[in-house]
Amino acid sequence: MRRPGLTAWIFIAMAAGIALGLAAPAFAVQLTPISNIFLRLIKSIIAPLLFGTLVAGIAGAGSVRAMGRIGLKSILYFEIVTTVALFLGLAAVNLARPGEGMQLQKTAAEAALPKPSTSVGEMLEHTFPASVIDAMARGEVLQIVVFSLLFGAACATVGAAAQPLVSFAESLAEVMFRYTKYVMYLAPFGVGAAIAATVAGKGAAVLWGLGRLLITMYVAQIIFVVFVLGAVILIARVPLARFVRAAREPFLIAFSTASSEAALPRALQNMEQFGVPRHIVGFVMPTGYSFNLDGTTLYLALASVFVAQAAGVEMSLGQQLVMMVTLMLTSKGVAGVPRAALVILAGTLATFGLPMEGAAVLLGVDALLDMVRTSVNVLGNCLATAVIARWEGYKLDAPAPLPEDARRMSVELRD
Repeated sequence: MRRPGLTAWIFIAMAAGIALGLAAPAFAVQLTPISNIFLRLIKSIIAPLLFGTLVAGIAGAGSVRAMGRIGLKSILYFEIVTTVALFLGLAAVNLARPGEGMQLQKTAAEAALPKPSTSVGEMLEHTFPASVIDAMARGEVLQIVVFSLLFGAACATVGAAAQPLVSFAESLAEVMFRYTKYVMYLAPFGVGAAIAATVAGKGAAVLWGLGRLLITMYVAQIIFVVFVLGAVILIARVPLARFVRAAREPFLIAFSTASSEAALPRALQNMEQFGVPRHIVGFVMPTGYSFNLDGTTLYLALASVFVAQAAGVEMSLGQQLVMMVTLMLTSKGVAGVPRAALVILAGTLATFGLPMEGAAVLLGVDALLDMVRTSVNVLGNCLATAVIARWEGYKLDAPAPLPEDARRMSVELRD
């Protein structure tokens, strides 16, 4: 028998936490420091990870001009579709309101932080950092993103002279990926303690709220696939039946493993056999893994407003829109991080003065949420290759490539 993996241990810890919270509430409440330690470690990831990934990504894309027509079309398509996903998630969570009644609360340290700006002018002014060190120390995610974008653009413009800084950013990102992996080993303890303390303090309402979130998430993702991606298929005149056959296997691999990387080789091979030219598949698919995370962006919109509802925080439409822009920017480039959505969500919650307890509670059901958002990510990227190919004038009826060629391309891109 195989030993349980991290996801299995998280489920076990969640079940144990629920049982402990109901059976021994007085003891369960005393476990709060354990969950707080885990959340503090999660927060320590945010600033260096965002800086490293964004600077390396922007500087590496200094060849955006050289990418030419296909690159510009891909980026435009990615941004349009992920924006639609964000607004669909925002609409779903405001209609269903799954977080109402949970009554999450800030810790004493979080309550002492200054409240986020409310007017449009104040929010706009607050976006730009006076000191990136201060922004990192206070966890101001949007300020870190703005600085990193400008810094990365400057590195791309300078060229060879900035290569040591770009190499540092790439190394920093790789180190933070491994650091995140180590922190996630503590996830079962953090999740178990957070669920136990939350159930002890708030009762079964927490479980009801998480159940409603799961239902809302799955319904919203189905709507996105059927109506948004379906409309894209019709507009781009992608052969529906053949596309379903090509994308079905990568979709199921992603859903069953909750891993986009596990589905990548088959997705590359199938889309080339579908008729998408190799140079388009080779560029669009890997780029989409960082910039076209449809399922993840929809989830982040749902989860962030869900936590606000659970904390009893009424956010204006303007605040929610600013939060959506923050999520859109911060979700780029961190697809390779284990539980990347949790890291992005934690940074957003801190920026907008929402309780970090929400991130720990959500991690308890994250495996179920991860399955659907990952599979939608893969499906969206398969469709993106077909859309760009149609945009370039290809008919998508080319003969299938030789299997050994497709396998070789998959290995090369994966490496």
